[in-house]
Amino acid sequence: MKKIGFLSFGHWSPSPQSGTRSAGDALLQSIDLAVAAEELGADGAYFRVHHFARQLAAPFPLLAAIGAKTKKIEIGTGVIDMRYENPLYMAEDAGAADLIAEGRLQLGISRGSPEQVIDGWRYFGYQPGEGESEADMARRNTEILLEVLKGNGFAQPNPRPMFPNPPGMLRLEPFSEGLRERIWWGAGSNATAQWAAKLGMNLQSSTLKDDETGEAFHIQQAKQIRAYREAWKEAGHTRTPRVSVSRSIFALVDDRDRAYFGNGGKEDDSIGFLDEKTRAIFGRSYAGEPDKLVEELKKDEAIAEADTLLLTVPNQLGVEYNAHVIEAILKHVAPAMGWR
Repeated sequence: MKKIGFLSFGHWSPSPQSGTRSAGDALLQSIDLAVAAEELGADGAYFRVHHFARQLAAPFPLLAAIGAKTKKIEIGTGVIDMRYENPLYMAEDAGAADLIAEGRLQLGISRGSPEQVIDGWRYFGYQPGEGESEADMARRNTEILLEVLKGNGFAQPNPRPMFPNPPGMLRLEPFSEGLRERIWWGAGSNATAQWAAKLGMNLQSSTLKDDETGEAFHIQQAKQIRAYREAWKEAGHTRTPRVSVSRSIFALVDDRDRAYFGNGGKEDDSIGFLDEKTRAIFGRSYAGEPDKLVEELKKDEAIAEADTLLLTVPNQLGVEYNAHVIEAILKHVAPAMGWR
């Protein structure tokens, strides 16, 4: 394992039991947690994007703010729903955030997940074309984004512009060199992982995927990663791709940990349906004493296949406790897993 970061859903609730009682709390605490994680030596700060929900939504102001307050940590998403995005405007936002972060943006995108509202992308002004599904629309937007991130000129300049133009066709600005190679696709199936490989995107695999074989989650996920890498090789790309997996992992090192998670993790995978047709398998979580965690995690085939592990954090428990959760893994578990 090469890199370890955290993944926050940015939940907030006005409940007295919540440490994040407003959207402002969730945003400001996300910045503080990224700063703390960098100080602890973590490799990445990643954030989920959900619309119409009491969670983090518009990612680019947050990513830019974190980029301005940190120096080394990778900053990413997991994932932005491409059914909701104008790919050209998104390219400008992403370019600006990446320049502020000096090339540390790792942008996870995908078709998205089950939503709070029905066909929420329609409220944003988007709809699939004739004969096109919403998944097709997401992939079409993705292909446009990837193309404009190459930085090639495509727009005809005005012969009498307000300001002088460089020669030739114009590209989107601001342009950030190298961002195209730091786009990740959140794949829920083997087929979409292979599609992402063909387009030269890195792979994000979460804590759920389509149940395609009936095997344990980590085995199916490992097979997905191997299928992705084989498709990458067949596509002839010259660089080495990156692959991340997400897990809920809690090391029990003090009384707070035992109070919150002392009953252990969710020992078994679970099965559910994302929609009427899609049977999904949800991976187990882990909680235990550090030596026990190491023993269990070494049996996780997908963690062994990936180069990046994202720790899902309970952000409503506050910055100080979540920094402790990250530190406990980095100090007591990660070295035995081959980190650093």
